[in-house]
Amino acid sequence: MPKLTVDVPLDKKRYHNHRLGPSKTFVGLKVFSGNSNRPLAEAICRYLGISCGNASVSRFADGEINVQINENVRGVDCYLIQPTCRPVNENLLELLIMIDALRRASAGRITAVVPYFGYARADRKTSPRVPISSKLVANLITTAGANRVITMDLHAAQIQGFFDIPVDHLFAAPIILDYIAKKNLKNLVVVSPDVGGVERARAFAKRLPAQLVIVDKRRPRPNEASVYNIIGDINKKNAIILDDMIDTGGTLVKVAERLKSEGALKVYAACIHGVLSGQASDLIKRSMLEELILTDSIPFRGEATDKIKILSIAPLMGEAIARNYKGESISALFI
Repeated sequence: MPKLTVDVPLDKKRYHNHRLGPSKTFVGLKVFSGNSNRPLAEAICRYLGISCGNASVSRFADGEINVQINENVRGVDCYLIQPTCRPVNENLLELLIMIDALRRASAGRITAVVPYFGYARADRKTSPRVPISSKLVANLITTAGANRVITMDLHAAQIQGFFDIPVDHLFAAPIILDYIAKKNLKNLVVVSPDVGGVERARAFAKRLPAQLVIVDKRRPRPNEASVYNIIGDINKKNAIILDDMIDTGGTLVKVAERLKSEGALKVYAACIHGVLSGQASDLIKRSMLEELILTDSIPFRGEATDKIKILSIAPLMGEAIARNYKGESISALFI
């Protein structure tokens, strides 16, 4: 079975602030991590040239979360890296309890670094008597004591407005664009798998450059989709399906099949957050996709396959933390 590779295709001239280089010691900055994605936290710390903060996150016999910050953080600028991926509720509660522990330890500033923001799909009322769960989660993070949030590729940009604290919304597009550019694909089109993702796909297509294709899709029920129409020319083109996340993989596979039936030469997919629930990895392996490109915002737990490529967001997140710590602009990371 082939090994799953994690690449860091970061253009240093574009993203790296040399005044804040990874060899620089950041006095008064500490980076802590919960259990949801420890490898990403360690990679970010390597980029910054610092060690991960010393904290114990364990469980009592009945499953309750026990947190202990094992070093002095009084007056310190603390960054807590914890994507709220599967198991979502466990990881979310870890995040909240660690924020509370840092607040009660008199940390100077607490920034929740949440590369993958769970419950983001419930961002509005789609039918009567349903919750807006992403707003609730935003309230919980704020109430726990976070002073700022750094996140990436939210399912809906409006979620930034659910917070009453500053939010830095990063995008993994530059990392994926660098990787795709090296493939030198001809006759390229970027496919939005639904109308909601058109803005993201249009910006991505403009940067390549490539044409834009839109999929007319319906969801009769959660995690199930039907493809009705393909809006745009796909015949004899290489297609890249762009989405913010892949969950069960069913929708992505159906879109790939439809694109191939419409005459696409090769179909790739780029999804920022690899949720990959159930048998998603096996489904991708048997699909018509040439390659699925993911980031390590969520740890990959599926079966390794040549069809899945993982790109690291550690340099992007590390640079955002460094610039935020120094009070410098992070807008250059979006270029």
